[in-house]
Amino acid sequence: MNEIVAANIKQLREDKSLSLEMLAKLSGVSKSMLAQIERGEGNPTISTLWKISNGMKVPFDALTIRPIKRFEIVHTTDVQPVLEDDHRVRNYPLFPDNENRKFAIYHLEVQKDGKWESEPHLRGATEFITVYEGHLMIRAGEDEFYLKKGESIRFRADVPHSYRNVGEQPISLHMVIYNP
Repeated sequence: MNEIVAANIKQLREDKSLSLEMLAKLSGVSKSMLAQIERGEGNPTISTLWKISNGMKVPFDALTIRPIKRFEIVHTTDVQPVLEDDHRVRNYPLFPDNENRKFAIYHLEVQKDGKWESEPHLRGATEFITVYEGHLMIRAGEDEFYLKKGESIRFRADVPHSYRNVGEQPISLHMVIYNP
């Protein structure tokens, strides 16, 4: 987080054509502290970040938001999965909805007899699932669907829903959740 904050403060300061000295006067944070923060060496308090955001007249979250890159490569082996059902379900958040996008992308692996139950998502949310290996049963509200390798489904996910491996081999699937 310190690296993200450092890069954001420096970029915002430069975009506003502010020197460190000018920002120090506007924010009440010393020039040396600002320099330390911009180098990623400081561990600023929330109070300090508020002073900086107010001094630059930008929203607080402008300092903490992950920068949007032109591209991003994600290695599944580097992603810490969310484990469910005694580790029989591994959910890899490849592109979670943490940049105020309206969607999130996941890769799921479900071992034999594995299951996962999900609470309803936001009103109007939709899931898109493609099965790459195995046999999957999805229950969404009162409806039940069976999918196998090479099949995809779209369903309203603002109801309780669940996933279950109903085959003999592990399931591999991709999921996109759209939040309106």
